[in-house]
Amino acid sequence: MTTALPHVAVVTGASRGIGRAIARRLASEGIAVAAVSRSMRAGDGKLAGSLQETVAQITADGGRAVGIQFDLGDTTTDRREIIATAASVFGAPVDIVVNNAAATRHFDRRFADMTRQAFFEAVETNVWAAWELAAAAVPGMRERGAGWILNISSSQAGPRLGPPFADNPTNGAALYGGTKAFIDRITTGAAMDLYDDNIAVNTLAPEFQVATDNALSVAGVRKDNSEPEETIAEAALALCTGNPKTRTGRVNYNLSLLVELERPVHTVDGRHLVPGWQPSDIDSARLRTPYLKTGTSH
Repeated sequence: MTTALPHVAVVTGASRGIGRAIARRLASEGIAVAAVSRSMRAGDGKLAGSLQETVAQITADGGRAVGIQFDLGDTTTDRREIIATAASVFGAPVDIVVNNAAATRHFDRRFADMTRQAFFEAVETNVWAAWELAAAAVPGMRERGAGWILNISSSQAGPRLGPPFADNPTNGAALYGGTKAFIDRITTGAAMDLYDDNIAVNTLAPEFQVATDNALSVAGVRKDNSEPEETIAEAALALCTGNPKTRTGRVNYNLSLLVELERPVHTVDGRHLVPGWQPSDIDSARLRTPYLKTGTSH
């Protein structure tokens, strides 16, 4: 009797916030998770959260996880080691990659004041590291006969419309938004290139905002009008387990996807439904019009 290989996911930026929530939700469905971040222990980073804590939470929930400390922005490292380590630990090739890690956003710097160093750090972490990590997993996905690549994007990828230009606490967000728009376009191209391999490639962005500790450092972000982390975690799970032949090449907002799929939203441990955030509860006024469909952005 042949034992089915476990699904193995690599989730970057998984020591806190959205990355941790996605890692926990995937693990709650029996997916083995390699959580990746620079912060292995509490206190390693400027914000609360660590890989040890993420792994401990997943283990307490009954899941399987390992923490891999890695700086994805370090150009001297070999990112393929992450894929190899995850496959070795769990005894199966990685078939899910969630690229969530991101460089400093520099919303306070306007276009003319951006530095070359900040530009290349953002492109290296937000774009090339995500590309390279996903590409490193493709041979294993081909071996398994299927795979899922999910790139976490942002509504900042949409264009600034004007004149007149509305005030925005993140200013033009030219660097951060530019890298996320780059990721959106890479995703649709990769989906085409990998379609015959049965590998889904999608992006997912919060419809509005998730009030993580990092997000709360941005002017205008408030807890009272934010989404809970469970909504993006549930949407991520849907994109990491859907049919690669039909659910691929998509640039998604999380609430819109949940409403479209009529997908129940669970807590990150998978045990309960989240009150007030089920598809039928979501106010249509919160849903964005995708910028790729209309050329508009909020």
